[in-house]
Amino acid sequence: MSKIDHSLFNTQESEFDPGPCPNCQAPLKLRHSKNGAFIGCSDYPNCEYSKPLHESDNTELTAIEGSECPECQSELVIRKGRYGMYIGCSNFPECHYIKSNKVQATDKVTCPACHKGHFTKRANKYGKNFYPCDQYPQCHYALNYAPVEQACPKCAWPVMQEKKAASGLIWQCPERKCGHKQPAQ
Repeated sequence: MSKIDHSLFNTQESEFDPGPCPNCQAPLKLRHSKNGAFIGCSDYPNCEYSKPLHESDNTELTAIEGSECPECQSELVIRKGRYGMYIGCSNFPECHYIKSNKVQATDKVTCPACHKGHFTKRANKYGKNFYPCDQYPQCHYALNYAPVEQACPKCAWPVMQEKKAASGLIWQCPERKCGHKQPAQ
């Protein structure tokens, strides 16, 4: 007696039926690409309709009492989306307002490269913080650690960055040729 369920290895299509294509009424099929599974029209390439296999449902968690959307004056809600929690308008899909919380000013430390912009705290797609100049794309200067408006005593670069070390907080010059380190003041 075999412990393997042979029905799992059946080559026939499963009971999955996404229905007809909204563009041409041909049946929709489960398709595969390098980015994963999706639902596509069986009349491809004549019809290029496709949609994700799993809709990225923006689950509404909580309404924020007394809050108001600046665009349509509807109530704001906390939602859980594809990239985590965010605050958006309860009148979605008519209103697409989302409260931005990604960009934060960091004490208005002036960018030493362009002398116009200031550093902002941002997060990359993996959640790691970095500090680019807010004049991007004109200025591409960025730091990996929090900027400190303190000139380097060794090379006189106008900005240092604050890092955590085993001995505590240190300030380090961001210039590769210098690399001067000192205890944070």
